[in-house]
Amino acid sequence: MNVASQSTVFGRRKEPHTVIIARGNEIRHFTIRPWVAAFCGSALAAMAIGYLLATSYLVLRDDLIGATTARQARMQQAYEDRISALRAQVDRITSRQLLDQQLMETKVGELLDRQTQLSLRHGRLGPLLERAEVTDAQPQPYAVASLGADPGAGDDARPFSLWSTRSDPLPSDTAADRADRLFVSINAALKAIESQQLTRIATLADNAYRNADAISQALEAAGLPVDGDFGESDAGGPLIPLDSSMTFDSKVRELDEALDALDRLKTEARRLPLANPAPGRSVTSPFGVRTDPLLGTAALHSGMDFRAPTGMPAKVTAPGVVVKAGWNGGYGRMVEVDHGNGFATRYGHLSKIDVTVGKILNAGDVIGKTGSSGRSTGPHLHYEIRHNGEAIDPLRFLRVGKKVARYL
Repeated sequence: MNVASQSTVFGRRKEPHTVIIARGNEIRHFTIRPWVAAFCGSALAAMAIGYLLATSYLVLRDDLIGATTARQARMQQAYEDRISALRAQVDRITSRQLLDQQLMETKVGELLDRQTQLSLRHGRLGPLLERAEVTDAQPQPYAVASLGADPGAGDDARPFSLWSTRSDPLPSDTAADRADRLFVSINAALKAIESQQLTRIATLADNAYRNADAISQALEAAGLPVDGDFGESDAGGPLIPLDSSMTFDSKVRELDEALDALDRLKTEARRLPLANPAPGRSVTSPFGVRTDPLLGTAALHSGMDFRAPTGMPAKVTAPGVVVKAGWNGGYGRMVEVDHGNGFATRYGHLSKIDVTVGKILNAGDVIGKTGSSGRSTGPHLHYEIRHNGEAIDPLRFLRVGKKVARYL
């Protein structure tokens, strides 16, 4: 009763669940507490959720694997693209370096070719320059046309170095930029040297033609023979532009022709008796009609008399061959020299003769000693010039000789 009353007062008490298991005569029972039931339910729920998650993973695994594979493929493709870009950049840099190297090798080859050409030109110019310097009335120094001469130095030929043209590099300059500037500077130096060569050749050719003109005009003014082939002939034709090598060859040919023409005129002039047989001695009797010193009547004087003491050396005025050497009437002791082309000179009133007939003489050779032999009133040198046997006034030749002496 007490129990019933208590339940009525306090309400019904909840009893724990009891599990009874009977097996034959054995009876077992288990009391299940609420917390145990809750634990078992939670475990069953967790297992169910895990089962569902595993099932979902297995169902969705292919999609996840595909997404992961695609992401890895994209990453690999990005890496490969980056590597390809870097490789292409390296190839471009390498190609640029090779191109720059080939360009520099080409430029250096051009410089070496031009230097070799200038050296060969200088070898060709050597003999011509020697001839020109000898014939030039006012020779000028010539700088050797090679890579070792500085064209900007003018007559002061200072050493020229490949590196002397290098300027201080700018902060933004590359090796190729500095090399380009160096090439441009050296190329300009070689062009200046080449221009110097051509200018010098043209100047020497002009001097040679000018000297030849002076000799030719002096000879023509005196009525003396001049080489008829000398001088510029009438010319014409189409204009054909010349490159550098053709210009140089043309200038060299022009200089060679000018020197040949000058040499021919010099040779012709030197064969003529243009020198003074008694330099520094006064003329006591000119060529032409005069009063004979012995008879006092008018007579033709076929030569010129130079005041000279007895025993002074008498020198021939041009190269030639002795055709007469001995006593010759009023000339006394006389020497006659044949100079070719119909010209001959006579030296009279000598006190002594030092040559024999047939002797070959050069200009300035001594033929004897002055004196007063023959028809003479005192010691002097009688000098005659004859052309084809006819006496010519020696003063014409002496004047021409004085004009052209600086060119011979």
